[in-house]
Amino acid sequence: MSEPKDGVDSVRPLQWQDGALRVLDQRKLPDQVVYEEFAGASGVAEAIASMRVRGAPAIGIAAAYGVVLAARDRYAANPDAWKDDIAEDFGILAASRPTAVNLFWALDRMREAIASIAGDPTPALLAVARAIHEDDIRANRRMGELGAELLAGSTGLLTHCNTGSLATGGYGTALGVIRTAWAMERPAVFAGETRPWLQGARLTVWELEQDGIPATLIADSAAAWLMKAGKVQWVLVGADRIAANGDTANKIGTYSLAVNARHHGVKFMVVAPTSTIDWKTPSGDSIEIEQRSKTELLGSHFLREGSVIDAWNPVFDVTPAGLIDAIVTEAGVVRNPSQGGMQALRR
Repeated sequence: MSEPKDGVDSVRPLQWQDGALRVLDQRKLPDQVVYEEFAGASGVAEAIASMRVRGAPAIGIAAAYGVVLAARDRYAANPDAWKDDIAEDFGILAASRPTAVNLFWALDRMREAIASIAGDPTPALLAVARAIHEDDIRANRRMGELGAELLAGSTGLLTHCNTGSLATGGYGTALGVIRTAWAMERPAVFAGETRPWLQGARLTVWELEQDGIPATLIADSAAAWLMKAGKVQWVLVGADRIAANGDTANKIGTYSLAVNARHHGVKFMVVAPTSTIDWKTPSGDSIEIEQRSKTELLGSHFLREGSVIDAWNPVFDVTPAGLIDAIVTEAGVVRNPSQGGMQALRR
């Protein structure tokens, strides 16, 4: 597995070691740095569903390793029928998070590999999973270069959620662009808290601290005022699914940032690998939005029996392509994305 190469890439959330997947439990950051080991597909699926693993690219990578574990177990139990038996494991992994298209992309890659395997599947499938992991890191570094070119001269950048090494195989998508830009021009970096899971407050600023990159945390509701004050020229976000026309599903709160950015003349950038583009989904209207439990929002007082208070907890929202100034992928940059511009990435 690729190790960090420099002082601005020091975190690895997923590690294959001694026949198991080691997962950095992101729920415990920044107070505790705890890796858990998973030796079966159901455990990996639970790690994804429980938010130990999060971020679309990281979810896909974890799922690929989950297939390796499933194939090993199924082959050991029944060498003649393992290809049929593993369908159950694919179903469990696919159900872990419905919005992140990288999950299904990675499972498709593993399914295609299985079709041509004879004998013990573990070595061949592990090679595919490792390639997915390594390719993601390389793609992130390329996106960092392409995105940073657009930021030339910027003095302030705002990011939402966590799009760094913790959300990917390493280096990061939107945070990878910020890493590259900071190494070149040292712009001020602002991070929103990203409620209700506080990925910005717990994860993004922790990552930046590990690499010695100064950052300022803001409440999500302070973003518009920050823009009005002229503190930022770009908002940079990742994506969990990009429709064929450029509409982008990302962490809840992204849409409001895009609306505020357009009002204040601030540019808006989405950074994601091409594996995040769902060419089968024509627009954002067709993207399934995951709804999580009300317990993530409500305190115990309102969870008691008989309470009349409920909570609405969508995890993602969809930003229309018309509010996006640039989509940066490892295959190139699409400015002012549209159906035609997006199609250029397929060539």
